[in-house]
Amino acid sequence: MERPVPTDVEHEVSSIDLIVSKSDAEGNITYANPIFVKISGYSQGELLDKPHSILRHPDMPKVVFKYLWDNIKQGKEVVAYVKNLCKDGGYYWVLAQVRMAKNPDGSFRNYVSTRRCVSESAKKTIGALYADLLKIEQEEGVEASEKALENFLAEHGQSFDTFNDFMKQLNQ
Repeated sequence: MERPVPTDVEHEVSSIDLIVSKSDAEGNITYANPIFVKISGYSQGELLDKPHSILRHPDMPKVVFKYLWDNIKQGKEVVAYVKNLCKDGGYYWVLAQVRMAKNPDGSFRNYVSTRRCVSESAKKTIGALYADLLKIEQEEGVEASEKALENFLAEHGQSFDTFNDFMKQLNQ
């Protein structure tokens, strides 16, 4: 599938929208609810069995996904802001809550992601942070970007241990 050329057109996620998807252990989409299909601009057939990364906007720093995967693979829930790329080149911001779902015997079932709208103040804060992290990644690599993220959290009296709660607080 050819990646769209990004534009500056934002597609709004409303306060009543709840975007839901499920994916396998490799991050391939196994379920996409109708809101996800509508906002992304892709058909369900275009999304299913494709990696979530087909929606990755070039403004997203890799360190955010490194943090996400490092944690969800350990069974920890992650709450993080994501700027996604739509099929038409537009974009949309979401606050994603990603967790591992398990079978009754405790084995891995899938990853479940629910995504909600993002406040304008959170977009401004996170957009600036992500631009800084992306620049650091391009110049110094992901490890340097991770250190910069850790410093950002510390400047706000936070750490990776309080990351999820801080992300939620920013959206108020």
